[in-house]
Amino acid sequence: MTIQSIKVSNSTPLTRRSISQLPINLFGSVMGITGLSLAWREATHSIGLPGLPGEYIGWLGTFIFLGLAVGYSAKWILHPSHVSSEFSHPIQSNFFATVAIGLLLQSAFLNRYSALVSQGIWIAASALTFALAYLVTRAFLGRQQSPETTLPPLLIPGVATLDIAVTGHAMPFAWAHEMNMFAFSIGSVMAAVFVALIFARLRHEDPVPVLARPSLMVLVAPFAVGFLAYTNVTGSVDLFATVLFYFALFLMLVLSPMVFRSHVPFSIAWWAISFPLAALSIAFFRYARAAESDVLVGLAGFMFIFLAAAITVVFVRTASVVLTGKLFEVL
Repeated sequence: MTIQSIKVSNSTPLTRRSISQLPINLFGSVMGITGLSLAWREATHSIGLPGLPGEYIGWLGTFIFLGLAVGYSAKWILHPSHVSSEFSHPIQSNFFATVAIGLLLQSAFLNRYSALVSQGIWIAASALTFALAYLVTRAFLGRQQSPETTLPPLLIPGVATLDIAVTGHAMPFAWAHEMNMFAFSIGSVMAAVFVALIFARLRHEDPVPVLARPSLMVLVAPFAVGFLAYTNVTGSVDLFATVLFYFALFLMLVLSPMVFRSHVPFSIAWWAISFPLAALSIAFFRYARAAESDVLVGLAGFMFIFLAAAITVVFVRTASVVLTGKLFEVL
């Protein structure tokens, strides 16, 4: 099993570069950066952080998405077999949902600037999300799966449907509520099934390969995003929402020492940590406000600092790989 990622190495002599090497999981950067922007808005509301830097970060996410969309479209046109290979891969295929999640998060970010643009993006992203969730689920049920491929990225399409409910609660359409409930139902059940399967695989099979270790943090996402989706569709932070939030926080504390280890080399796969941490940061601020606890607001601030530091490091390392051309080197 391999998760496509580009390991930084100065010792391997490579001479040829190609857009065919652009990995689909790099769209995870849009999720993380836009998620940081939305978490920044929560921090502005809760702890009085200046809001302008967060808006710049959100626009950075917009431009990165546009750049990746152009680049991956070129890959699709020039190297369709590479795209087909990614889409048919039992692990890589799940990362196509990062495109849809990035768009959904962008719809939430852009709503402040243009409701019409935000609504159009949300509709298109929701349609794409449902289509990908259908295809991935059909493929999962239609062929025998090996334990080696039962890994956290399986959760991404399910989390994507939950994000429809997270970002669509303010949509003015008469049918938006039922769309959100449909998405919440699909995402909740898919997450429950896949979390159980992944936990069983981690318990009974070989450990996750070192290069794929950052993907363990994806396990936090169903609970953090589930909290946001559930509170949006119900309009309250009740006992079940509290369970979702605190279990997401517990999982983050358990998984962090397993992920943030010096022997885990940098790769594009590290973007897998960004959106789960962003979703948890947003959930932390919202839960703290609902609980009316200054202590929790302070802890949410520390969580936000951790998120910002983690994404900054991954962004700088990724920029180095991209700007030096190492991302596009053909092995």
